[in-house]
Amino acid sequence: MIHIARWKVILILLVCAFGFAYSAPNMMSEQTRVKIESVLPSWMPHKTINLGLDLQGGSHLLLEVDYHVVVRERIEGLEQAVRSDLREDKILPRVSKLTDGLRLSLRNAEEAETVRKALRQQGMELDIDTEDDGKVIVARFGEAELKSIKDQTIEQSIEIVRRRVDETGTREPVIQRQGDDRIIVQIPGLDDPQRIKDLLGRTAQLSFHLVNSDMGSNLREGGGSKTLPVSDSPGQTLSIARRAILTGDMIKQAQPTFSQQSGQPVVSFALDSIGAKRFCQVTRENTGQPFAIVLKDGPRNEEIISAPRINEAICGGQAIISGDFTIEEVTDLALLIRAGALPAPLKVLEERTVGPSLGADSVAAGKIASLVGLLFVLVFMAFTYSLFGVFANIALIVNVALIFAVLSGIQATLTLPGIAGIVLTIGMAVDANVLIFERIREEMRNGRSAMAAVDAGYSRAMSTIIDSNLTTLIAAIILFSFGTGPIKGFAVTLGVGIVTSFFSAIMVTRLMVASWLLKRKPSELPV
Repeated sequence: MIHIARWKVILILLVCAFGFAYSAPNMMSEQTRVKIESVLPSWMPHKTINLGLDLQGGSHLLLEVDYHVVVRERIEGLEQAVRSDLREDKILPRVSKLTDGLRLSLRNAEEAETVRKALRQQGMELDIDTEDDGKVIVARFGEAELKSIKDQTIEQSIEIVRRRVDETGTREPVIQRQGDDRIIVQIPGLDDPQRIKDLLGRTAQLSFHLVNSDMGSNLREGGGSKTLPVSDSPGQTLSIARRAILTGDMIKQAQPTFSQQSGQPVVSFALDSIGAKRFCQVTRENTGQPFAIVLKDGPRNEEIISAPRINEAICGGQAIISGDFTIEEVTDLALLIRAGALPAPLKVLEERTVGPSLGADSVAAGKIASLVGLLFVLVFMAFTYSLFGVFANIALIVNVALIFAVLSGIQATLTLPGIAGIVLTIGMAVDANVLIFERIREEMRNGRSAMAAVDAGYSRAMSTIIDSNLTTLIAAIILFSFGTGPIKGFAVTLGVGIVTSFFSAIMVTRLMVASWLLKRKPSELPV
C-alpha cells in the first residue's frame, strides 16, 4: 500500500489538475470568463455550474393542457371511420357527438349488430350501450382510453414545450408534469415570461388535406375547400379540402431517413390504426393526386409546408414524404410532424418572476454555510491528527474542486438542496481518513513500525470505507431515481461528492502520506 506505481501517481496528479482547471471558471466573473474564452481554444475548460431558479431568479409558469380538444378530435375521427365502414353496408345512421363519444340513431334494430361490429373494429376501448329498443347505439370512450389520451397528451405536450423553450438558448429549464393536466415550466435567468408565453402559445397543429386540383380530387368527405399559401414558394397558393384526412394525433412517430429507391432524404412516419385505415382508403381513391401537409400555428395562421404526390395506395400505416428536400429540411419536417403529433392548446394559469434578490440571499447563505462547515472540518482534522490531518485537509480541498469540476462538466443545475448536498459531502469527505488514521493509531499501539502501521491502516479500513460509501451512494441513486426537481439536485451533488471524496481520501491522501514516509522514514507517526 505504501509503494505506488508511477503511472498511478501520474494519473492522480492529472485528475487533481483536471479538478482545479475545470472548477476555476466558477470562481471568475462573467467578464473575465468571456475574455478568457475568446483567447483559449474551445476544448479548454470554460463551463460553469448553472444556478437554479431559487438561486439566480427567473420565470415560473404553470400551464394547463386542454386535452378535451384531443378527445373531440378523436371523436370526429371515430365518426368518420364508422361512417365510412357503415357506408359499405348501406347503413346511414344519424350521428350526434357527445362529450366522450357518439350517439348513433338507426333506422331499425337489425342494423345494431353491424354498427357494434364497426365500432369494435376501430382499435379503441369503447363502452357500447343500446337504447330505444336497439335503434340507438351509444359508444363512449372507456376510462382507460380517456386516461391514455390524457397521459399521451401531457407527455407529448411536455416534449413540445421543452423543444420550444430550448429555442431560447436557456440552459437546464425545469419542465415537469403537475397533477392530471398541468405542466410547470421554470426557466432560470429569464426575467421576461411574456417571451415564453408567446413561444408556447404557438400550437403547431399538423394536418393532411387533399388538394382541390383541376385533375379532380375526391372530396366526398365534404366540408368545402379553402386556399392556403405554400411556405417555400412565396406568392403561391393551393386550394385544399377544408376537412383533414389525417390529423397530427394520428401520427405515432416521424423520423428523417433516406429513400431506398432514389437515396434522397425523406421523412418516414407511422400512423395509428384509425389513421392507417383512413390513409389507405384516401390514397387508393386519389392515386396520382397531390395532398397537402398543413401547419396551423395559431388561430389564423395556416400554411402548406409540403404538397407531395400520391404515387400509389399507402396501406399498413407506414409512409414517406418525399420531395426535393435537403437533409436539414427533412429533419426539420420530421420535428414539425412530431411537434404537431398531439395538438393541445396551453393555457397559462400562473406566472411569476422570481427576483434576483432571493437568489443573492440564498447564494450568500449557502456560501456561509459551506465555508463555516469547511473551516470547522479543517480545524478539527489538523488539531486531531496533526500532519496527517493537514494531508486530509489538502485532499478535502481537492475533493471540493473535483465536485465543482464534475458539476460544471455535466452542466448540472445547482439549487439550495444541491448546496445542502455539497455541505453534507464536506462533512462526510473526511470520514474515510478518520477511519484510516484511527486504524493506524491502533496498529501503532500494538507495536507495529510506522511503515507497517500505515500499510495495515489502509488495507484493513478499506472494506469499512467501501461499505459506508456504497450504502450512501445507493441512497443517492434511489433519491435520483424516484425524486423530482430539487430532490434530484440534492442526489446529484451527494452522489458526485461520494465518488470524489472516495478518490481524494484513498488516492490523494495516501499519495501524500506515502511520499512523506518514503522521504523521511520516521520511527514515530505524527497522528
